[in-house]
Amino acid sequence: MMKMNLETYMGIEKWIMQNGRQLEICLWKYFFKDGSQNDVLNILALYQNEDGGFGQALEPDNWNPHSTPSTTLFALNILKSIGYSDISNEIYQGIIKYLSSGNNMTEYGWMFSIPSNDDFPHAPWWGYNEEANIIESVGITAELSAFILRYVDSQSEVYQTAMTFARKLIDKMMTEDNHGDMGVSGYIALVDTIEELKLKDFDYDGMAKRISVLVTKGIEHDVSKWKYYGYRPSDYILSPESIYYAANKDMVDVELEYLIETKPEKNVWPITWTWFDNTEKYSKEFAVSEVRWKAIKAIEKMRFLKKFDRLCLLKE
Repeated sequence: MMKMNLETYMGIEKWIMQNGRQLEICLWKYFFKDGSQNDVLNILALYQNEDGGFGQALEPDNWNPHSTPSTTLFALNILKSIGYSDISNEIYQGIIKYLSSGNNMTEYGWMFSIPSNDDFPHAPWWGYNEEANIIESVGITAELSAFILRYVDSQSEVYQTAMTFARKLIDKMMTEDNHGDMGVSGYIALVDTIEELKLKDFDYDGMAKRISVLVTKGIEHDVSKWKYYGYRPSDYILSPESIYYAANKDMVDVELEYLIETKPEKNVWPITWTWFDNTEKYSKEFAVSEVRWKAIKAIEKMRFLKKFDRLCLLKE
């Protein structure tokens, strides 16, 4: 079984320390050293706005300082990644306040892109487009609804709204094929929540079968395309404990070895996208975004390798 050696690991750590934001540095220390949740929380709070939502280019492809559902979800996933679930914390209470306000929400869910994105540097997919929103909001709405169903008072208005969205999304998952770029990831979070909470009037067996199919179909099996784009097993399967692992074990193994083999010397992995038509227009901002994303993705990849015991952290 191929493993990443200590020298390569230390090179990645050095790159993160030299190039990452304080947020990524704190996350690296939390996942791989002796860092604390509080260090991450203190930095993350700097990106939260007075309305409780998140902006301030926390998501490096969208430099909108105002709160957006997508950037707020980005913050929630950081909290989830460090296992922080104290819902009384000010960060969580602010997020609930923002989601309860109805801002950036429509009849189909929370908006993927919002109009003010266009006023600031951004990747083209974050440009406001109402037609695209209808599809691309699926994943964001599913994950935000899952958060609310898990943590918010069931008698609250926002809980009832989230439940309505959840039922519509599960029906969409079961009957349609176009779920947007983030749809399957959103469904995974929503189905997990529904099952854990044992919510009534859902077809549990049907959901389990359908999401398993979507995960397997969603993985790009042509490895040559991974350097450009395409979903890899790690986009859905984070550890051997994942219920989707057994059916996709071979592709997980392929990705683990691919990561070790393709790590550039004296650098971390490149990102697989640009800002396309906006790259020249916002060349300086994209250069910054690229470095930030490389740090974020390096941490994700190293966590994936660690979960599957592919890091050799002892001197030979």
